[in-house]
Amino acid sequence: MNPDDPLLKILACPLDKGPLHLLAPAEPLVPEEALYNPRLRRRYPVIDGIPQLLPSSGEQVPEDEHEQLLKRISP
Repeated sequence: MNPDDPLLKILACPLDKGPLHLLAPAEPLVPEEALYNPRLRRRYPVIDGIPQLLPSSGEQVPEDEHEQLLKRISP
């Protein structure tokens, strides 16, 4: 996926139905592409270009990592 992908505008978190932010791979914080919901602090993997948006696919992000991710997604 890329940041300009029109799919990003319609994808939503399966739990709160809010928008998601694309996280490009950046070791060690995000070893692979992922979609992030900062409101719930949940990260969903993107495997082979396919977002894994089942509630069970998401993982909770710890507080310190959440702060670092917020810096990456804020303009």
